[in-house]
Amino acid sequence: RLVREPLKMIVCLAAAAWISWRLLLVSLVAAPLAALLIGTLSRSIKRASRRAMEEMNGMYRLLSEVLGGIDVVKAYTMERYEVRRFEQTNRRLMQRMMRIALYNALLRPSTELMGMAIVSAGILVGGYLILNEQTRVFGLMIAPRPLDRGALMTFFALLVGASDPARKLADVYGAVQRGVAACERVFDRMNRKSRVLELPSAQSVPRPIPAIRFDRVSFAYTPERPVLQDIELVIAPGETVALVGPNGCGKSTLVKLVPRFMDPDEGTVRVGNVDLRHVSLRDLRRRIALVTQRTVLFDDTVLENVRYGAPRASLEEVIGAARQAHIHDFIERLPKGYQTRVGEAGSRFSGGQRQRIALARAILRNPDILILDEATSQIDPESERAIHEALAQFTRDRMTLMVTHRAASLELADRVVVLEEGRIVAQGPPAAVYAQCPLFQRLFPRLGLDPTRPDKKSA
Repeated sequence: RLVREPLKMIVCLAAAAWISWRLLLVSLVAAPLAALLIGTLSRSIKRASRRAMEEMNGMYRLLSEVLGGIDVVKAYTMERYEVRRFEQTNRRLMQRMMRIALYNALLRPSTELMGMAIVSAGILVGGYLILNEQTRVFGLMIAPRPLDRGALMTFFALLVGASDPARKLADVYGAVQRGVAACERVFDRMNRKSRVLELPSAQSVPRPIPAIRFDRVSFAYTPERPVLQDIELVIAPGETVALVGPNGCGKSTLVKLVPRFMDPDEGTVRVGNVDLRHVSLRDLRRRIALVTQRTVLFDDTVLENVRYGAPRASLEEVIGAARQAHIHDFIERLPKGYQTRVGEAGSRFSGGQRQRIALARAILRNPDILILDEATSQIDPESERAIHEALAQFTRDRMTLMVTHRAASLELADRVVVLEEGRIVAQGPPAAVYAQCPLFQRLFPRLGLDPTRPDKKSA
């Protein structure tokens, strides 16, 4: 329709102009008003559509939030409150949609009225010329010679023929404006420039991977609340470093700087002597495996989730990684084994089972740098001990960054780094830090480390 109707209108107007281009101009005197009216209504439709989509997004977000936390809603008997919230959001959405319907209802009658005005103007002027056998109206030359009735009737038919595509185009234009409003929301996201950019001259990460250095690093999500302040830290190849501290002290933010999920506001993060900003992002991240407290599984089979970071891995390699993560026996008991689908976000499994699958994924990737951000926080103590035994071997000679609040995880660490309010307040072997740092003692009051205990990798 967007191609056919304009062509029909152009042909009809061209034929009418061939009969009498002056009469056509007089007939189209109302066309600018029609275009202005249609444009105003279309912009209103676009504006109303944008607001309606914002309300719809809010309604979907509310539904997702409530259904995701339905147990809490029921436990606190807040069903009526949530129903009222939904009704209010739904009412606002209905008002937005009714406004769109009003503008759409006004658009078609407006185009019909303008079309009738154009045809009526042609009939009035043409009728006057025919009945009075004139060539002028109000002193303006309309035709070089008097028009005959046949030519005038053909002219009117062509005007009617041009007005019908114009009406249909107005409907299309309204729909296009609604589509434009939707596209603008999408393109606004797509056109946002990433804060993390790769330089054209980016280098590959050296092999074997050298030490990672944080040189006076500071970072803030908002200017008024710095998360990291003046961090000085070196992580040696093959070293396991545990980051500990109160909630919100910047532990997770610090480890996110290693795969360049963000860049520091001040200072540099270096791999060897190379600033991470000058390193190929793809090459850097290929050398990293990440397991977080908020485990991410995709709605696919267990097999594909385990080998998500190593898609060419064989089934035997996947099983080996699953054994190290102590999840193989559980997978074997599933109805379809490794071909069992995990459901949306792994909803068919418990939090601990999801974490072990994510841990198997990281082990299968065989990374140079392993990042564990509360990776065993939802795993039962018996499984955790077994996993720690496997990790003790897996992390040997592998750079490992570990964020933890669990005392058992510290047995894996060569060095502990204690953070408070975005600053490093202590670092060193776990036993030495425990003997000297009151904050560390408060965080792990029952740790009971022996200061004479040898380094785990020299044991």
